[in-house]
Amino acid sequence: MSPRSIVRRVLGGSAALCAAAALVAAPTPAIAAPVDPPPCAWRFMSDGQSLDVAFPDTNATYWVLPYALGPRDSIELSGAFPSARYFSLNTYGTDLDTIDTLRDDQILPDPGSGNPFTDADNRSLPPDQRRWHATLVSGPADRTRNEIRALRDDAAPVGFLIVRVYVPDDPGSLSGGVPLPDVTYRLGGATVLVQPCSQPFDPKSSSGPVADVARRGIDRAIETAASGTFRSDTPEAVFVNPASTSGLFPNGDNKYIAAQLTHRLGRVAVVRGKAPSFPDTRAGVSAIEPDRQVRYWSMCQNDLVSPYPVVACAADFQTRVDDDGWYTFVVGAPEDLPASDSTVTVLPWGSTDVPKKVLILRNMLPSPDFYPMSVQASQSGDIDPAVSMGPYYPTVAYCSASTFAARGYHGCFEGPQS
Repeated sequence: MSPRSIVRRVLGGSAALCAAAALVAAPTPAIAAPVDPPPCAWRFMSDGQSLDVAFPDTNATYWVLPYALGPRDSIELSGAFPSARYFSLNTYGTDLDTIDTLRDDQILPDPGSGNPFTDADNRSLPPDQRRWHATLVSGPADRTRNEIRALRDDAAPVGFLIVRVYVPDDPGSLSGGVPLPDVTYRLGGATVLVQPCSQPFDPKSSSGPVADVARRGIDRAIETAASGTFRSDTPEAVFVNPASTSGLFPNGDNKYIAAQLTHRLGRVAVVRGKAPSFPDTRAGVSAIEPDRQVRYWSMCQNDLVSPYPVVACAADFQTRVDDDGWYTFVVGAPEDLPASDSTVTVLPWGSTDVPKKVLILRNMLPSPDFYPMSVQASQSGDIDPAVSMGPYYPTVAYCSASTFAARGYHGCFEGPQS
């Protein structure tokens, strides 16, 4: 078999696998997805619009590379560190659970290059002096060689690599001002460099049998995973630790608490809490600024129905805070939202045809000093976040739109709320 045919077999089959078979845990690909000539890499992209599934954050972009590897096969990646708040490489099995993660500050730069996530002075280096290489391997990974484990023992020989980039310095460049990593397959003795796809494959905006199967497969996989996210007795309008994020492409550097909401005409949900400090990289601060409590945090509004798309997010740098560092979010339908208010951050309800929503608060990479009050500590210790997070715990009150308009958040947190 020629190198080109090997890569076509893997890329075509694994793309279909991601679109259908792998998402329903089929052991082998059965449908050949359409591929660009020649075969291409990073076929799937999610940014809150394209492939909007599994509670994504709108301030992040996710590129997906499906793969199939034999015992001695590998995939080599070559790229440049992005100009962004955060960057990582993550591998997942067909159960959509994490196999391995290699984060920005864990990646060793190429000789003669610098990593801006370990030394702030390297932020000013041009991309050709911020180079790195990493390798997906089928067995145990050697971190000193920037290796990432691609497969679990005794599991299907297929999986997914996701590249995440959060808050690029230039909002017009989702990949952080650098190209997506080059991909070189070493399969069955063949070595083939594969270029990024000209266009991502989005099942939602595509037609034909592959797209139809992909949509059904994604819905089934995400619905199965999300069904275990909350316990049946989870109270309304209270932030709790999810029972599980398994099967939702979790990022180990993020932890989440969430509150379920129900729409009622003339009512808004008001959320109050203290905002952790963060490195405002859009303002020129280094992502590894030491005087910060988290690398990133955000509040996102999501549909509580498969495939669990995001409605809107407010990242840390997009959130208004008062002089004491407290935020006020208001979530509601357009007709119920307040007029412009410099003290409030609005999150739209989205379609009221979806009556159930879920608000998600993310904490990413808390500092050692902040860790005891982070979401991470709450989940690690199985502690009620309302107890462990102190003022950083977000409290929710339902409130009539007229009360909020007249009295602000104070009126919403006084007395019984409807």
